[in-house]
Amino acid sequence: MVSGHAVGGLLGWAVEREVDDADMQPARFTVDLPRPTALAPIEVQTRVLRDGKRLKLVEASLEQQGVEVARASALFLRRCEQPPGEVWTEPVDMPPVPPDDEIANASLFVRTYGWGVPVQRPDPDWAATGTKYTWLNLEQPVVDGDPLTPFTRAAMAGDITASLANWGSAGLQYINADYTITLARLPEGAVLGMASHSHLSHDGVATGTATLVDLQGAVGSCVAVAVAHSGFNPPPA
Repeated sequence: MVSGHAVGGLLGWAVEREVDDADMQPARFTVDLPRPTALAPIEVQTRVLRDGKRLKLVEASLEQQGVEVARASALFLRRCEQPPGEVWTEPVDMPPVPPDDEIANASLFVRTYGWGVPVQRPDPDWAATGTKYTWLNLEQPVVDGDPLTPFTRAAMAGDITASLANWGSAGLQYINADYTITLARLPEGAVLGMASHSHLSHDGVATGTATLVDLQGAVGSCVAVAVAHSGFNPPPA
């Protein structure tokens, strides 16, 4: 099975190729994961739903043997002058960025704090309660010969939201059904971080939220919907 972050990255790569205007900011990206994606040939299809002066709406889908396994919708908004005034928001305080040697040796998870399994490189000194964090190193391209863009990195990171927000005292008891990222700006660099903010669940249905950051600060928000799946463990990085 292909990991959800790779599926999201491929869908992000597909929708971004439909936008050739540098002033269009990817502002919202939603991924639906109705079926597992197998390690098999994938057909990618895209469609532009709206192409206006201030926004562009693009859809993409992944099919295997004629069956849709994943779908995405992306909203691009035209950048413009920033309005005056200050708007309150809760600050995000991330753990320190791991040293360069840890980043260089990480295939995905550089370090996790307050959650995770050994393949996710958890910090043993971080209590497994309260806010959970992770630093990610996103360098592996989803299409050979096509380096990751800032947007595809964000698209890949968004899939981690469900694991980050829904991890509890009994491990991860939920499996990702979809996720959405919203971006105020594009992230910079290959190292991205996430901080969980909430988990709500009832009758086996869960929703969780997180903030996405780069080394300069917060760039957007993430939300994921999940369904109970006892004994589920994320695939190794």
